[in-house]
Amino acid sequence: MYVVPTPLGNLADLTERARTVLREVPWVAAEDTRHSQPLLRHLGAAARLIPAHEHNEREAAGRIIEKLAAGDAVALVSDAGTPAVSDPGARIVAAVRAAGFRVVPLPGPCAAVAALSASGLADPHFLFYGFLPAKAGQRRQALESLKALPYALVFYEAPHRVVEAVEDLAAVLGERTLVIARELTKLFESIHSGPLAEAPAWMRADPNRQKGEFVLVVSGAPAGADDGGGERVLKLLLADGLPVKQAARLAAAITGASKNALYERALQLKD
Repeated sequence: MYVVPTPLGNLADLTERARTVLREVPWVAAEDTRHSQPLLRHLGAAARLIPAHEHNEREAAGRIIEKLAAGDAVALVSDAGTPAVSDPGARIVAAVRAAGFRVVPLPGPCAAVAALSASGLADPHFLFYGFLPAKAGQRRQALESLKALPYALVFYEAPHRVVEAVEDLAAVLGERTLVIARELTKLFESIHSGPLAEAPAWMRADPNRQKGEFVLVVSGAPAGADDGGGERVLKLLLADGLPVKQAARLAAAITGASKNALYERALQLKD
């Protein structure tokens, strides 16, 4: 089974190897057959389609294994980008491998890597998170668990949630740089970089900035960022009645977290 990345938007980004595979395999397992059929038609491919989306991965895996057992090759594709990377496919890959068949990955389009390469962020490492939770409380909780990591953070986001997601990024992560990559490789591609705190207002200033598919890249936590321990100590000191300034100073001395950040957090807790 071939794992075949497909273009994010620009058809010229389909590799020559991917073109060859899609033309030669008799079966293509597709996230949305209606979406993939025009691509196959454009390539002159005669492959028959197997639906393989998030709601039928187990059933799709069974059908794919049947085809492989019969001696046929299968290509696995998602609607755009690389299958199994914030898209369906991981369970299918695992099932095919468990059944003893070879899985052949093809390199190709990936929105996260494309956005990161154009971000200009100098963080030596990055963490690809994918889609944040849709509910605000769960989203903020997820961000709290990430805020002390010294890595660039890469998220996918849908247009109907992107403003709320950016607001939560600003509220939880504090002073960072945010790169907003929108509609990568498509006609209205745009890449904007600026202070995270200013990003919500920037997005709300123009409704067009809220349209399309998004990759959000946030710079890593600065040195001395709190890993959660500083805030826990801070809360204990405040609960014992210490003044805000003293509690922040002691919490920073005990945990090594930023005194200024703890002071700001103490003011928020008091409010």
